Amino acid sequence: MYMNGQMIYEDRHFHDHMSSEVPVQIYCGRMHSDIGFIEQYGKEFVLVNNIFYSRKQFTFVSRPGY
Repeated sequence: MYMNGQMIYEDRHFHDHMSSEVPVQIYCGRMHSDIGFIEQYGKEFVLVNNIFYSRKQFTFVSRPGY
């Protein structure tokens, strides 16, 4: 489905990861911020580990098999 390390940014990417329970790694710039499963997503934010991450401020990376 998605390769390890592939950036995700479209609604369908977030939907696929949430419905298939594929973890995502979250970065702020080049600094690791979090890793976990998407609980919810919207146009502005993604909810991971009970924390809302801005889709504009953070980068989301696919981590299948983590």
